[in-house]
Amino acid sequence: MTTLMIQGTTSDAGKTTVVAALCRWLARQGVSVAPFKPQNMALNSAVTVDGGEIGRSTALQALACGLAPHSDMNPVLLKPQSDCGAQVILRGKVHGNMDALDYHAYKAEAMDSVMEAWRALSARYDVIIAEGAGSPAEINLRANDIANMGFAEAADCSVLLVGDIDKGGVFAQLVGTLELISESERARTKGFVINRFRGDIALLKPGLDWLVERTDKTVAGVLPYLHGLVIDAEDSVGTSGTSEPGALNVIVPVLPRISNHNDFDPLRLHPGVNLQFIGPDQPIPPADLILLPGSKSTRHDLQWLRSQGWPEAIRKHLRYGGKVFGICGGFQMMGREVSDPDGLEGDAGTTLGLELLNMTTRMVSGKTLKDVSGELILGIGRPGFTGYEMHNGVSRGPALERPMATLNGQPEGAVSEDDQIIGTYVHGIFDQPEAASEILKWAGLGTQHQAVDYKAHRLEQLDRLADLVEECLDTEFLKHLLGLNGRHLEAKNDRQQNSPT
Repeated sequence: MTTLMIQGTTSDAGKTTVVAALCRWLARQGVSVAPFKPQNMALNSAVTVDGGEIGRSTALQALACGLAPHSDMNPVLLKPQSDCGAQVILRGKVHGNMDALDYHAYKAEAMDSVMEAWRALSARYDVIIAEGAGSPAEINLRANDIANMGFAEAADCSVLLVGDIDKGGVFAQLVGTLELISESERARTKGFVINRFRGDIALLKPGLDWLVERTDKTVAGVLPYLHGLVIDAEDSVGTSGTSEPGALNVIVPVLPRISNHNDFDPLRLHPGVNLQFIGPDQPIPPADLILLPGSKSTRHDLQWLRSQGWPEAIRKHLRYGGKVFGICGGFQMMGREVSDPDGLEGDAGTTLGLELLNMTTRMVSGKTLKDVSGELILGIGRPGFTGYEMHNGVSRGPALERPMATLNGQPEGAVSEDDQIIGTYVHGIFDQPEAASEILKWAGLGTQHQAVDYKAHRLEQLDRLADLVEECLDTEFLKHLLGLNGRHLEAKNDRQQNSPT
């Protein structure tokens, strides 16, 4: 077993993309490979095959390997509930809520879960591509670190450092990071990957030569800026895609604790949809469809919606015939009230809902985490879909007597009596083109546009990344780091001839 860790000079340096690219490149050669992220802080998560949850970026990397996501791949997941507190998920299961200082003290214990998960994963796969978090040079977080060099030292693995040249100052990023880590950590940092380069590579070569001479490290390669790359983001809300004139106008409020906004990535690619994310203090534009996303703190985000004028905007939108669709936390918000008597998502209490649907929601312990499949029952057709549920709340009320879908024959979600409002607990419905088309047709889009098969799109993007590894990185250097000589790869190819799907 060999582990290689990809760390970054900053958050959003491109670690997730580089790990996904390496995983796909190795898997296409038949190498038994799995992703690993010791600690992640994210509100975008995915249900695992063992009934837990991990960060969505790690689930994407599992897909790159041709694997179902497993809780061992991301043993510590922090889901922020406030500026100073988060829900702590250990090996897929809720451990509890902690403020930042308490968690900082708890990290030494969390490290046990990290190493247990890494050993379990290493027993099943020959190569582990691990991903760091943030930067290894964050001085205030280095004590008891489990996310970057703390793990690399414990696992005794090599490290590649990724820097984002598009932001500027990449040489200072790389050299400065090396200066701020320990001697043993510098020794295990074997080289660099420069990410998001635009322009003529010849103009960069003098800088690369200087970097090698200055640090005595290898530049493993330079990856280009990828225009049009739409793939599951870690946390940042993606920008809108390109739509055609006359497109359906769709808006999404960017809630302070917005979760699983990847639900809407397929709409960014749809030529018939003009998708806009509306941040704090931005004017709320006219739209055909308002999408209310998931939330890690439903009551808190309900209060934020009120402070931003969304209830009034939604009522006006409905008076003019607009449509509203809520998913998970957004669905809960549309009821009469949301109660959290045990303070599972923050302070205990009850918050008035948007009163769009005749139902109430109560937060209960024991998070629902499951993959689901079903059929939409919005119109004449009954397109099938798959997705997942991930929530604490239980909703009840007459609104649920008019379901939006069925799951294994059981009613799910709600449709208002005037057919202007729908809601569901299921994430991922837009990933399937038939289901996406049915919902967009309900919202007013014509049938001249074909929805994107987002599952196929993910695989295409992963193959695009793997192709770049072949074209732009020193693959012989990578094989050396991973202990993959020619004979080793031939044996792997005999064992697994086909590319992952």
